[in-house]
Parts: sequence; C-alpha cells; structure tokens
Amino acid sequence: MSGKPILHYFNGRGRMESVRWLLAAAGVEFEERNFETAEQRENLIKSGKLMYQQVPMVEIDGMYLVQTRAILRYIASKYNLYGKDLKEQALIDMYVEGMRDLYDIIMLQPLCLPQDRKETLRVIAERANQRFLPVYEKALKDPGKNYLVGNQLSWADILLLEFILMVEECKPGILSAFPKLQEFKARISKLPRIQKFLQPGSQRKPPMDDQAVEEATKIFNLEKGLYVKHKGVILADF
Repeated sequence: MSGKPILHYFNGRGRMESVRWLLAAAGVEFEERNFETAEQRENLIKSGKLMYQQVPMVEIDGMYLVQTRAILRYIASKYNLYGKDLKEQALIDMYVEGMRDLYDIIMLQPLCLPQDRKETLRVIAERANQRFLPVYEKALKDPGKNYLVGNQLSWADILLLEFILMVEECKPGILSAFPKLQEFKARISKLPRIQKFLQPGSQRKPPMDDQAVEEATKIFNLEKGLYVKHKGVILADF
C-alpha cells in the first residue's frame, strides 16, 4: 500500500466523517471506496483486513487502521495536529472525548422513528446548551485564545467545528448565547483547507436524507429507532 490514504465505509457521514475532516484540514488527498451493498461489506470482512470486523477502516502507511479514535489520533500525530507535549495531548483528548456522547446521538438521529425525532432533537439541543457548548465557550474566553489548546490548530479544533455545524443542523441559532464559539466558527471556517472542504463538491458528506438512511440500514443491517430502542447504546460497526 502506498500513495493516498484509502477510506473504506459507505457514502455517508457516520463515524468516517471526522476522518474526512481531519485529512482535509491536514491537506491530505484521499480516496474513498464506499460500500453500495451488504455483500461488499461482508467481502471486506472475509478478507481479514478488519481487526474487529468493523468499519471505518483506513489504509495508510502500509497499515489497515480501524477504530475511529485510533485512526484520528494517528492522523493527528502524523500531521502535527496533536499538541506539543503530553499535557496538551491530554487536554486535546479530553475535549475530543467530551464531544463523543452528543456526537453519537446526532449521528444516529436520522435513524429515529418519526414519532421519536422531535424528542431526540430536544435532547440534543438541551445537552448541547447545558453540558457541552459551555465547556468550549469557557475554554476560548482567555484574551487572544484562538484555539482550544496551546497556540496552534489541533484536531480538537477541527472536530469542534464539525461538532458545531452538526449541532446547528439540529437546532439553528443555538450559538446565539455563545459569542466566543461564534467567533471560533467564523475564524476556523476561513482557514484555506477547511474553507475548501466546506465548499460544494468536496468530499464532505451532507446530512443523511431518507435515501441515505435506507442505504445504510441495508449495508449495516441496522434498524430504525436504533437510538431510542437501545437507550443510547451505539452499535460500533456503523
């Protein structure tokens, strides 16, 4: 294996979207080999390349990397997006892991049953307002603080922008009470590589519509109502 990283997933956001964001922010071109059928996914499992028989999987530097956070940490370390020392890395990890619970709810929100969607969106907005966004607002309040950790861009900043945009899709205007996050969003969005990724025609994926949900349920053998039924337990192979 050599050349561009190759991303194995389906043609939707899911757990691979943060990987796309990070590679784009690092200026790394990548290829995507997206499943169109459950059979294609099963064939990749049978190949023995998936350590836990799950995707996302990224071919990079002669390795078959699985587990989303392991993939992200490798890319962040490789492209100088992981702080300057262990203390900064620990802070970056805390900020990133803090986003995960709400990120997963948002990711699975399209799989809710129609009667559960309103309540799920309410939970997302409530948790964002009360638990998550205040943490990042506070982290950015020091004068001259442009990034979450240290004085340079890290993968925590990149994932925070992704997180903010996803929350706004669920609750437009939610940043109105968070001026520092508004400034952060505007500033990071203007970085050339990220600005390019945000443009139409990039490899960034749109929110899942009904067709994408139908494709994902067939490829991954999922079921609608997944989040509500399992009380927030997220199935790892999606």
